[in-house]
Amino acid sequence: MNSKTIKNIFFITIRFILGGIMLYGGYQKFAKPLPEPTQMITQIEKEGSQKLTEKPNILVIKNYIFGMKQTGYFWQLLGICEIVFGLMILSQYMSFVGALMLIPITLHIFLFHLFLEPDDTAELFQTGGFLVINILLIAKEYKKLKPLLWIKP
Repeated sequence: MNSKTIKNIFFITIRFILGGIMLYGGYQKFAKPLPEPTQMITQIEKEGSQKLTEKPNILVIKNYIFGMKQTGYFWQLLGICEIVFGLMILSQYMSFVGALMLIPITLHIFLFHLFLEPDDTAELFQTGGFLVINILLIAKEYKKLKPLLWIKP
């Protein structure tokens, strides 16, 4: 096998990894019913103040995700975008556009874990890997993006 074939196999593999992960993540957004508006308050009242002081970072994460779900649209929109962009990355002809559109989502996932779960290094490396894969997919098609970024006067 020559280097071009190995490079093509590598990019096909990472496209399948990122596209599959996004499809799975998008599907999971719809797997559970959305919480009731008062569910978080009721849960905090049941757990008591002792639980709140034990792990405040867990409460921040729960509140953040709960807030996205409570908007009534954002959690579902995020799921739809992950599914659509994941399918675009898996397709042969739309993978570049899918990677471009997915970069804010993979960046957000990485930053979520970096700032809200910095102690969990395994997830940090995993989500960092997704971001690197996304950047690699965009960098592979850099020649298509360059005319859009540098317009000659």
